[in-house]
Order: sequence, then structure tokens, then C-alpha cells
Amino acid sequence: MGADHTPKIVGTVWGLLVLNTLGSAGAKTIIPLPRSLIQMVTMGALVAAFALALAVNLRLRIRASSFVFLLTLLLVESVISSANLESGFGALFRCFRLALFVGTLWLLSRWWNGGLTFVRYHIRMYFAVLGSVATGLVVSPGAALPDLYGGRLVGALWPLTPPQIGQYAAVIIGLTVLLVLGRRTDRASAVVVIVPSFVLLALTHTRTATLGLFIGLALAIGSLILTSAAARRFFTWAVLCAVVAAVGFASALQAWFLRGQSKENFSNLTGRAKVWDALLAAPRSTSEQLFGVGLGDKSFGGLPIDNSWLAVYNEQGLIGVTLVAAVIIVLGGVALLRPPSLQRACAIFLISYCAIASYTEAGLGDASPYLLHLALAASLLAAPAPAVAAPLSTPEVPRRHIPRWAQRSEVT
Repeated sequence: MGADHTPKIVGTVWGLLVLNTLGSAGAKTIIPLPRSLIQMVTMGALVAAFALALAVNLRLRIRASSFVFLLTLLLVESVISSANLESGFGALFRCFRLALFVGTLWLLSRWWNGGLTFVRYHIRMYFAVLGSVATGLVVSPGAALPDLYGGRLVGALWPLTPPQIGQYAAVIIGLTVLLVLGRRTDRASAVVVIVPSFVLLALTHTRTATLGLFIGLALAIGSLILTSAAARRFFTWAVLCAVVAAVGFASALQAWFLRGQSKENFSNLTGRAKVWDALLAAPRSTSEQLFGVGLGDKSFGGLPIDNSWLAVYNEQGLIGVTLVAAVIIVLGGVALLRPPSLQRACAIFLISYCAIASYTEAGLGDASPYLLHLALAASLLAAPAPAVAAPLSTPEVPRRHIPRWAQRSEVT
């Protein structure tokens, strides 16, 4: 089944998954939106995504996927850890959300065939999200660049934080660059996506997203160097521009990177290290070490954890950490074993970006954009579906020649 045979409703389902993972917490919007309303919209999007995926795949045809299988095991572990209600009834609700998310991925796996269809879905939806951010910036610059976030860009129409916007911008920039190198899109369309997305990324001052973009692209393009002349040219020019920028704009780049913080504040990762140390020093029972305390809001002591591995350890224990590590290792291993191709390069970019971002962002253990990025990588690494063999035609039985005298005898 080729990418051209993917029903259009599948793109709608993917867009609804993106909407669900936008979250409900963030900056103050121009028009105040109650958090309950936002949660109803995001959860409703997930329910609609599952229903549409089920409607388009009523026969429940799925493809074997180690990625979704590992997510299913993580879901089972999350239910076990949340069953004691140590994190309240909200943990069970989050398990239900994760179950719908994983179930929808199972239903969509039927169309995972190593094509670029889902890459285009991904770019279009996140570019639409960034369009809302840009609109909010034009309508109300003060609300989009509030002092509360140190003048960093936030979502003024939908509550999005600077790290979220930076993540979305970095991902679609990287994917679009790779599509251009693979000659799967024209340069004019690519400029329309890359230039405004890069401006929004710069306004967010998000260091993690920026490093993830450059390192992920370097690894992805490096996988194409031996087979693509365009990749070699782009890599050469990128290195040259990076050297010139580092020499000519060193002070400006340093000021952007530090965001006005002191070296002490920068060294402890804007206070994250203190939360991490407190989480690791907290006493835990054997059950809590193995299974965690159940799905929560990725915080500890009222402060965000901002590290996927520690958040998973806190909520899903060492077993959860092992499963999440297996997801990254399996996807990375499959990508390395695949022959060089554009699909493989896109997958390498997504996997490396999520691995880098996991150090300062949470989300690998629950329904989140990071799991959606990895699901896209899994779809790119899936082997093409085997062609359905045409049914063998029944050979015609040759007519037996009947002599004329025999035909006359039959008539008589």
C-alpha cells in the first residue's frame, strides 16, 4: 500500500493528535481561555482522532511495530503504577488518555510504509500552530512577548510556552530542509516554511530546540553525504556559515544564548538542577523505585521536573525508564541498519532531536509531541507493505477437436 493510497481522513487524525498534545498550560492569552475549556478541546480532539481512526480502519488491520508495542508495555506499567492512586484520580485519567493515544497509533500503523506522507502532515499541522503564534505576535506584541517570560515569545492566541514554540519550529525547519535536499519539495515552498519558523525560533530564545535542530540536522545530513551531492554541498556551506557566524557574531550569539542570565544560573540550568537533586534525594520504597508513583503533571514539590528521564523515573519508575530507553535504542538501531535514504535521514533527525531535548524537557513517558515525533520516525522506518499478488487466472482448457463424422452422428 503506497503513500498515495492513504485516505485523507488519516491526515485529519494526525492533526487531531497534534492538537491534543499542545497541552493546556502556558502563557496568558489575549482572550482569556478557561483551562477547563482548553482541556475539553484537547481531550475532545483525542477522542475524535481515535473514533475517526477506528472508522477508517474498521477491520482493525495493523502492522507489527516494536515502537507501538513498547508504548503499550509502558501503558500497562503506567496503569499498574497509577492504580494505588498515590497521584490521585488524575493519574487514571492520564492513563486513559495515553491508552487512546497508543490505540490511535496502532490503528494508524496500517499506513506506515516508509513514505513521506506523515512527514507532510506533521509539517502542515505544526506550521498552522506557528501561524497562530505569528498572528498573536502581530495582533498583540505585548502579550506575545511578556515580561513574565523575560521577553521570550509565547502563544498569545493559544497558551503555548517558549519551549513548545521552539520545539515546533525546530522540528519543521529540520524536516523541510531535508525535504529540499531530497528534492521532495521546491525551494519557494521551503522558504515560506523555514524563514518565518526560524524567526519565531529566534524570538523564543530556546537553547534546547536550537541545539537539537543543529545537531539533529548535522547527524541527518551526515547520513546522506555519501549518496547525495546536494547534502554534501549543503553541509559544506553550513559549516562555512557557522564558522563565519561564530567569528563575526560571537558576542551577539553569546548574549542570545545566555538570555541575560548569570553564569551561576546558567550552570544549574535555570534552577532545574536543584529540582533534580531533590527528586533523586527523596526517599522511595522499592515499589516506587520500580513502578513510580503514577502519571502526574511532570512536577516534583510543585516545580516542573523538565527532564524526561527523571520525570519517567518519578512517575513510572525504573521499569518505565527501561522501556523509554528501549524505544530510543530500538528506533536508533533500526535507523542505523537502514540503507541511506531521505526517510532514514528524517528519522535520524527526529530521534536525535528527541534524545537531546529529553535532557531539559519532559514528555517521553506520556502522550506528548515528543512521542508523536518518534511515531513519525517509526512510520519512516517501517518497511514498505508487500504488494498484493494478482490472483492467478484459470488457464483455458483447449477445445478438443471433434471430427465431422462424429458431429453428424451426434445430430442424428
